[in-house]
Amino acid sequence: MNTLKLKKALKTSIFTHEEITNLLKNEVSNVNAKISYMVKQQILIRLKKGLYVFSDLYQDRPIDIIAVANRLYTPSYLSFDYALSYYGLIPERVYEVTSATLHAKKVFETPLGRFSYRPIPMEVYALGVDWMYDEVNGGKFIATPEKALCDKIRGDRGIGRLNQEKMKEYLLYDLRIEWEALLELDVRLIEEIAKKYKSHNLKSLSGVIKKLKTDVN
Repeated sequence: MNTLKLKKALKTSIFTHEEITNLLKNEVSNVNAKISYMVKQQILIRLKKGLYVFSDLYQDRPIDIIAVANRLYTPSYLSFDYALSYYGLIPERVYEVTSATLHAKKVFETPLGRFSYRPIPMEVYALGVDWMYDEVNGGKFIATPEKALCDKIRGDRGIGRLNQEKMKEYLLYDLRIEWEALLELDVRLIEEIAKKYKSHNLKSLSGVIKKLKTDVN
């Protein structure tokens, strides 16, 4: 089976050693050697032990970073700075792919970049997470803009305890979020997340957005 046939036979753009083995075992005497050769020749990109994607040369479209992040460490969903940048809430481009997980803190250095994972409580994990589907990668999980912002604020231990005035300064000068973007956020979802997190700072965040919406109206 040549490379193009192998790519066509694989159901998703991210695949495991076992999936490749099942496709090649009847045609190749040493599947492990074949996979190692394909990695060495930069046909395959090894993300971690047992998990691969095809290199750009064999991609019909850009590699789906969200799907990669989800598969590298499960369960997880894209969040924090990378999700905020993805939604355009913060102006800076973020190069480290950040996710939330139920497991311990973890970092993967891969040929596609750095993927980091931070633990959050189970009580708040599923709240404010969107499920997206496409035919190539199947389902994938990403925080809503509200959840990504809440995860970011709650996880930023260096900011201390913020009242509403200090929260406004943090949003404007530290995160550089435009006020117009805050108007689009669902304050009720933020309030619900704040309760699950039991976070004073997230209550301040909801208060800031409430007041902003009131002032505009």
